[in-house]
Amino acid sequence: MLKGSRMSFAERLRWFARMALLVFILAAAAFLSAVTAMRFAIQGHEVEVPNLGGKKAGDAQAALAALRLGLKIADRVYSELPVDHVVRQSPPAGARVKVAQRVHVVLSLGRQQVSIPALEGKSLRAARIELLRASLQVGEISSCYLPGQGQELVLQQNPPARATDAGSPRVNLLVSLGPREPAYVMPDLVGLTLTEVPVRLSAAGLRLAKITAVPSTESPRSTVVAQVPPRGARILAGTAVELQVAE
Repeated sequence: MLKGSRMSFAERLRWFARMALLVFILAAAAFLSAVTAMRFAIQGHEVEVPNLGGKKAGDAQAALAALRLGLKIADRVYSELPVDHVVRQSPPAGARVKVAQRVHVVLSLGRQQVSIPALEGKSLRAARIELLRASLQVGEISSCYLPGQGQELVLQQNPPARATDAGSPRVNLLVSLGPREPAYVMPDLVGLTLTEVPVRLSAAGLRLAKITAVPSTESPRSTVVAQVPPRGARILAGTAVELQVAE
């Protein structure tokens, strides 16, 4: 009887062990199934954010509502887009988000309306200050020589004065360089003597800056053998001339 009781007890232990292992396996399988189901449930509640750029605010809100997303206006800025159209968004188009999340958008205020000051006849420095006060910027600056006009004087502007700027905040300017300084063609001084050079330079409005004596067996003494600037060069009045003279 004692031996039979011991065998029965051992069998019961083995049976309990098998039951415990079976329960553990079933619990693990149930846990993994729950995790998988939860993951699928979460992914099933995610949607892709549509592209709202350029859409009117009402249309953007309707597109988000169809996906069970909300819309929040984060800011308004001046832009080339019409008023109340989406300039940019966050999260960006194509991102996946959970339903009920809000997409932040920046809406357009339209083009900035600015009154352009009158700049013609003002100095370039004064024009820069006027544009700065009007929250505008200097655009391209073109220049030209013009007799009877001072240097750095604004001759024309684009857009014109008092026009309403509906686009670029830059104003292009045409500026005077003043009258063009007269230019001359450099005369040929080679072969002249030192007594003849001053007369020729004076007649051309030039000045003699430097004379260098160089050995020469081909030219008479005290005659010019080389010059700077060279013959035919374009020069201005008062240009300094350097000469090499035969010893």
